[in-house]
Amino acid sequence: MRDSSGGSSGPAEGRPVDALVPRPAQGRRYTHHRRVRVSDAGPEGALRLDSLARYLQDVATDDWADAGLSPDEIWVVRRTTVQVAGGGRWPALGEDVDLTTWCGGTGPAWAERRTDLEANGVPIIETVALWVPLDTAGRPLRLGPEFHDVYGEAAGGRRASGRVPVAPSLTGMAGVTGRPWPIRRADLDIVGHVNNAAVWAAVTEVAGGPVASAALTHHGPLENGHTVTLLTGPGRMCLMTDDEVRASAEWSLL
Repeated sequence: MRDSSGGSSGPAEGRPVDALVPRPAQGRRYTHHRRVRVSDAGPEGALRLDSLARYLQDVATDDWADAGLSPDEIWVVRRTTVQVAGGGRWPALGEDVDLTTWCGGTGPAWAERRTDLEANGVPIIETVALWVPLDTAGRPLRLGPEFHDVYGEAAGGRRASGRVPVAPSLTGMAGVTGRPWPIRRADLDIVGHVNNAAVWAAVTEVAGGPVASAALTHHGPLENGHTVTLLTGPGRMCLMTDDEVRASAEWSLL
């Protein structure tokens, strides 16, 4: 499974996918162990949002590989929602954490992946992401029987919405500021898009501290050579190129 910031193809725009369905009693669940290291933590010593995004990519990729599914399958994430659980804190530098992931629901050509991050067996962060499989031309693919054979029991027949919000317009709004957001070679993935975790780095930059909740939506691709502007307002941001919003986020701080 490859993680990219998404392309212009995908589910129709509309209502966000934010349902934090509970962990299923049956079906496939996969757990991945991590330790929060210096490269993962911010100045306050807590796990950064972009580091969490990398963790989510890694556990998804490892789950896919462990299930024996095709390593050449291309999936892109269209929206991710992150929420702090009852403990009200983020993992700290040096802390051991476990990420458990499962399929929370499916649609004809998309799937919802739930992932919980736990410390000492207690959920700290809950996340849900909408993913879309693509063919080599970037067109959405229908989920095949092999996918349902592996993930269908955990999904429990739940129909996940394939809609994401319409791109917001922050231009001209009170309190919104803009600045260049250069694309680095290190931001690009193997399909030439700015990686999802790199876009979360922009949220990390402007949010200014650990969040209580955050949601990032990819409305279109960000690619090498794009001239990108970062627009920021209270609790929200977007990345624009060619006068189009390609990614947007909203958050609330702890």
